[in-house]
Amino acid sequence: MKNTPFPEIKGNFGFGCMRLPEKDGGIDLAAFSEMADAFLAAGFNYFDTAHGYHDGLSEPAIRECVAKRYPRDRFVLTDKLTDEYFSSQEEIRPFFEKQLALCGVEYFDFYLMHAQNAAYFEKFKKCRAYETALELKKEGKIRHFGISFHDGADVLERILSEYPEIETVQLQINYADFDDPAVQGRACAEVCKRHRKPVIVMEPVKGGILARLPEAAEKVLRAGTQESSARFAIRYAASCEQVYMVLSGVSNMAQTLENVGFMKDFRPFTEEERELAEKVAAVFRGADLIPCTACRYCTAGCPKNISIPDLFSDMNAKTMYGDWNSDWYYGVHTGGKGRARDCIGCGKCERACPQHLPIRELLKKVSATFDREG
Repeated sequence: MKNTPFPEIKGNFGFGCMRLPEKDGGIDLAAFSEMADAFLAAGFNYFDTAHGYHDGLSEPAIRECVAKRYPRDRFVLTDKLTDEYFSSQEEIRPFFEKQLALCGVEYFDFYLMHAQNAAYFEKFKKCRAYETALELKKEGKIRHFGISFHDGADVLERILSEYPEIETVQLQINYADFDDPAVQGRACAEVCKRHRKPVIVMEPVKGGILARLPEAAEKVLRAGTQESSARFAIRYAASCEQVYMVLSGVSNMAQTLENVGFMKDFRPFTEEERELAEKVAAVFRGADLIPCTACRYCTAGCPKNISIPDLFSDMNAKTMYGDWNSDWYYGVHTGGKGRARDCIGCGKCERACPQHLPIRELLKKVSATFDREG
């Protein structure tokens, strides 16, 4: 882990606001406030959100729990321009101003072109989204400009070559899929190194999957270390070259305190720990799990209102643990919503998926496991 190239950022750990605590169908603002207090008190100050997180509730939660309660110079805030919220250049500025208002701030410290891949990049270019963001930076409404990225190294090479103004890149890096051909974490990190772009890590625990390993993988991990599986995963990501900060979407105070505790006194991975991570990853890859990170980008446009990440989680639990509760949770996750068998194969979910998963085929497998006629 490198020192931060941005002096306003304190520490090496960022508070991801994608998986905030929930209560009564909304964000638990009291719990989030306490978590934010603990995070800031520990010496960290970076919060990351996007308009679609928690179905639009993440940004207002930032306003209520952080922006209204702390002076602006006490926290660093990142927001993003997401594909589904604009269709022309003329729509970008009004949307941006709406985001500022929802977050209760007058500027964003970082503003990222969200979930960039080959298809999105073409749309963003056509709508001059990069150019508009750079204009907003000149006006002082954005302090730093970057991208979050979900595609192959060749696409990242193209984006960084065409827009050298990019200051930072947010990448998915974790030990389970660092060398996965779909994610290409290692190859993308090497592209960032060549272009001298510092890296923020997202999904270090792979949407929580690496915090609850299959039994065989957990056994391998315990043979080499006694630290928690989540801590092991986050330390791995933070130890990668080019990385100056790791984001984690914490959901409760216990996770917050654990993460800020070991990141405040960060200890880089040893060579022995890297070898252990590879052994665990090898077992993990053999478990035939669906590599969904529960980002929920797939659900917004589903015409059948299928809670795809939850159904994949049920399937993984069934695969990993033979979990009888999975059948019950499948009923919970399809109550008032679509079942896996209701998929009409429109493909909107696959176009939105950062992991490039064959969601339609996977839903067929989920349906074969859980759906019952009657």
